[in-house]
Amino acid sequence: MATPEITVRGAGIFGLSIAWICHRRGARVRIVDPNGPGAGSSGGIVGALAPHVPENWNPKKGFQLDSLLMAERFWREVEGEGGVSPGYGRLGRLQPIADDHALHLALQRCDTAADLWQDRAVWQVRPAAEFGDWHPPSATGMVIHDTLSARIHPRRACAALVAALREGGVEIVQDAPDLGLVLHATGYQGLLEMNSHATRSVGNGVKGQAALLQFDAGRVPQLYADGLHIIPHADGTLAIGSTSERDFTRPADTDTQLDEVIARARRAVPQLEGAPILSRWAGVRPRARTRAPMLGEWPGRRNHFIANGGFKIGFGMAPKIADVMADLLIDGRDAIPAGFRVTDNM
Repeated sequence: MATPEITVRGAGIFGLSIAWICHRRGARVRIVDPNGPGAGSSGGIVGALAPHVPENWNPKKGFQLDSLLMAERFWREVEGEGGVSPGYGRLGRLQPIADDHALHLALQRCDTAADLWQDRAVWQVRPAAEFGDWHPPSATGMVIHDTLSARIHPRRACAALVAALREGGVEIVQDAPDLGLVLHATGYQGLLEMNSHATRSVGNGVKGQAALLQFDAGRVPQLYADGLHIIPHADGTLAIGSTSERDFTRPADTDTQLDEVIARARRAVPQLEGAPILSRWAGVRPRARTRAPMLGEWPGRRNHFIANGGFKIGFGMAPKIADVMADLLIDGRDAIPAGFRVTDNM
């Protein structure tokens, strides 16, 4: 079989990850993005790689579990090739338990997690006091601690992939013609383009706002507190996010909604009071109609393929999506699970 030539349109997390795996499998790859790598929602700051609740199992949850388990090796190889750290660390997550009903459910999920995750990760109920002063407020004094959740710094992860790809001789350019197979990983703007050609909405954008603080919490679990993700990064910063806005007019601007997010985080975690705000971020995340990533051939466009709809789980899904799309592009093998197909959204 001849070595395939692949044009990847879009240098966000899906485009860069798929390009990386295709390159490692011997394909000739070129990445095209007029705005440069990580210019869209993949250039964010939060980076919460967290699993779905371990119950009511379905292909989406199984796919995400596989991807989260693949992540450590994936990012280790990326960093080893390019020499840039993505800030990955599988340090777990703490979530509060609000009342006796929630405690009962959490204890049941310990058993389902043991069955579904087996010995690869645990979901456990523990006294919040076991974590000292680093835990979310909990009315019951108990928290859920899972060891599957991980953190990553999205901007640094994109930079790590760019460094690894360039080390391997892969071009990343602003403009170039389509050559060979074409993968469209164009995020929010790509969904809008598909909407213009579809009989119903394929997807839309959901704006998010987040903040980055100067606060070195060390190697501790991420927190889920008052509906917020609080992510201590490896570089001595801490991310707080995020809003979820379906209606917006200024996608790249932050506003007073972010002030309330920061205030809520500081109320939940008093240690953050007074921590300097390093940056405020806003971006539009691509949400496919089914809420699952949409993968596969572009109907009616020969040799064109789509990887889009990462929404809030794009970085967590990226290692597995990269493998599945490389299977399709290089070997012609379709291993896309039910619910993830482009045709499910069109």
